[in-house]
Amino acid sequence: MTEPPRPFGDGDPGATPPHPTSPPPGPGSHPTSGESGPPGYPPPPPYGTPAGGGYPPPAPGGGYPPPGAGYPPPPPYGTPPGGGYPPAGGYYGAGGIPSGYADNDEKTWALIAHFGGAVGALISWGTLGWVAPLIALLAKGQQSPTVRAHAVAALNFQILWSIVSFVSLALGGCLFWLVIPMVLFLVPLVPIIFGIIGGVRANEGQLYRYPMTVSWIK
Repeated sequence: MTEPPRPFGDGDPGATPPHPTSPPPGPGSHPTSGESGPPGYPPPPPYGTPAGGGYPPPAPGGGYPPPGAGYPPPPPYGTPPGGGYPPAGGYYGAGGIPSGYADNDEKTWALIAHFGGAVGALISWGTLGWVAPLIALLAKGQQSPTVRAHAVAALNFQILWSIVSFVSLALGGCLFWLVIPMVLFLVPLVPIIFGIIGGVRANEGQLYRYPMTVSWIK
């Protein structure tokens, strides 16, 4: 035989028995399996619900875009620094030196600047070697950075040594009775020799850096 249900609190230590005239307890007073808890609290989640209240797990990275998103892709391999723009500081900033020629016209004017300076110095004994580089600079310097670099290098060197040659010839003419004029008359050979060297380097596609020169013209 089954035991009849006992009154509320019967058999529980410390429980106060209900008054005989009080109404029976409602369904919410004794929560059982399948019944909701006390009012004011959310119902418990069903059995087997994952932790977090049934909400989906957060996306990796907290919802932020993956690293690198929104940024431009890196330049292709072999792209020169600066995105194809010329280096800072003019045509040859940061120590850049032009090499090679775009066409035969550039090479011709570069050779005129160097070899022409040597020929001019030879004809005038060192005093007019600047004429040919100046012509190359005015004729092609504004159109070709390569020709401008060769012409400026030759022009700065020839101007300096044209002044030195003129002074040495003047002093040699005044001191003709001494041995010094023999040395002074050899000074004009400097622009002739180095002008030829510059022309040989230009023929190979290289910009020759003249020694013993000044950068008067940029």
